[in-house]
Amino acid sequence: MSPPDSANSAALSKPVSLTISRLLPYLWPDNAPWMRARLVLALLMIVVGKLVAIFVPFLYSRIVDRLGHAGYAAGVATVPVALILGYGLVRISAAAFNEWRDSVFAPVRYRVARVAAMRSFRHMHGLSLRFHLDRRTGGVTRAIERGTEAIETLLRMALVIFPTLLEALIVTIVIWWLFDLRYAAIILVAVGIYIVFTLKFTSWRIGIRRRMNESNSEATGKALDSLLNYETVKYFGNEEHEAGRYDEAQARYERAAVRTQYSLSALNFGQAAIIALAVTVIMLLAGHDVSVGKLTIGKFVLINTYLMQLYMPLNFLGSVYSSIRTALVDLEHMFGLLEENQEIRDPESPVPMKATLAEAKAAEIRFEDVHFGYTKAREILRGVSFDVPAGGMLAIVGPTGAGKSTISRLLFRYYDVWSGRVLVDGTDVRDLQQSDLRAAIGVVPQDTVLFNETIGYNIAYGRLGSTQEKVENAARLAQIHDFIMSLPDGYQTRVGERGLKLSGGEKQRVAIARTILKDPRILLLDEATSALDTHTEREIQQALRAVSAERTTLVIAHRLSTVVDADQILVLAGGQVQERGNHAELIALGGLYANMWASQDAGTEQEAAAV
Repeated sequence: MSPPDSANSAALSKPVSLTISRLLPYLWPDNAPWMRARLVLALLMIVVGKLVAIFVPFLYSRIVDRLGHAGYAAGVATVPVALILGYGLVRISAAAFNEWRDSVFAPVRYRVARVAAMRSFRHMHGLSLRFHLDRRTGGVTRAIERGTEAIETLLRMALVIFPTLLEALIVTIVIWWLFDLRYAAIILVAVGIYIVFTLKFTSWRIGIRRRMNESNSEATGKALDSLLNYETVKYFGNEEHEAGRYDEAQARYERAAVRTQYSLSALNFGQAAIIALAVTVIMLLAGHDVSVGKLTIGKFVLINTYLMQLYMPLNFLGSVYSSIRTALVDLEHMFGLLEENQEIRDPESPVPMKATLAEAKAAEIRFEDVHFGYTKAREILRGVSFDVPAGGMLAIVGPTGAGKSTISRLLFRYYDVWSGRVLVDGTDVRDLQQSDLRAAIGVVPQDTVLFNETIGYNIAYGRLGSTQEKVENAARLAQIHDFIMSLPDGYQTRVGERGLKLSGGEKQRVAIARTILKDPRILLLDEATSALDTHTEREIQQALRAVSAERTTLVIAHRLSTVVDADQILVLAGGQVQERGNHAELIALGGLYANMWASQDAGTEQEAAAV
């Protein structure tokens, strides 16, 4: 058997136009007319603001001409108060329109970033366990964080680029109208060279930025992985090794960042040189026309003022465009995550939950000739079949690597089988909605990971919104209430990153408590008491028996003493069911189970003798 193809590699080298086209629907959503209205209003403010700004140099040139009138020297001219007041009013109006535009557009910018981040976050939770096991969590979260910042940057910088290009067009038309084609042609050529140079040079820089991002993600991932495994690092005294790995990643980032800065400096110098040459040519041409009487001093000031008004934002445009391309790279990574294939999907027409699962306390479980493996090269389960009647208890035992935990992952639908079927109440789990299926299953995993929150929060996570009374009752059944009350902060005690402030047994009891609180129809206990001492294990086993009395229970265990009361025991080895029956039947059979029992029983006697 072979698994279906799962091509989950994200294409992170998409064309810029594709990246931008994927962003546009966020700006024009069907369900948010207020965003559309604000976007249109912001665009209107851009146009009006630039039209107003065009009058600033014109009024300034008129003031210069009036003040430079021949009669002014004789003292007969008057100060052009109206023109000066108009000049000030126009400048204030242009600034007001710019600020109004930013204020109108700000809610749109931040809402788009929020929606995109939420969509990415939800998509990450929708991807299969296979994806998360293959990726560094730090790198994924950093990609989402950078992508969110990139959206804000793109939309903010769009309010610089679009007005600047619009102003360049208007200024060119006005200069052509006020002067002649020569001036307009020089401006058009200069702006064209400037844009082409910026595009080409920035496109070359983008590869450097990509490598810098990759190095940054690698360094972040190594740091997060090392800190999450803090205790392991300490156990083996490998602090210097971890520091070395982190420093190597940071060194690669440093080299890429320095190259990025060098290339940015070269880009800025080239842009400044193009602008300076264009301004020089225009001034020489205008100076000649003034000397021959074609232009007044006011017109000379006018065209230079227009050029300064145009080229100042154009000079800034180089950095803006560089920031935009940088943001596009970051956005590619986030959109690349959104392109990751959801290996486990809900059916288009899901089968409704049957009454026995949606209303009653138990459900039937059936595995029919299930074949599965995590990779094509290695098949884990080879034709596994079994039935668990509603309300029954099935235990699965066997050596490490036999496929016991894989069965629980298939039931919970973290993965889909290669062939065969997994049925709950006669319905293939692939035909059910994942949320309905998982709401009916309560899992106590072998490796319990807790949120860095309070103990009360971690227990209440089993059923959000539960009262404190219900939380405490679940804790009592899990034999952890007294321990919690002995703590200074009680249920408000924070458990630390991944619950590291609690012992293994305490974490496991918290996991049991939150599963009890969930009140599921199916109980899945994967080595649920492996981290507990014998006395506590017996007490919790009694609590689990009480909880599972009216539920279907699937127990995965290594210690056989915890499954002797199971209705049926499967002995799994080599991915196949080698033996099945209850405890007495398997002991009488004298096979693999009997040997495992004898070995564990001898080990228990040796431990008791040693004590």
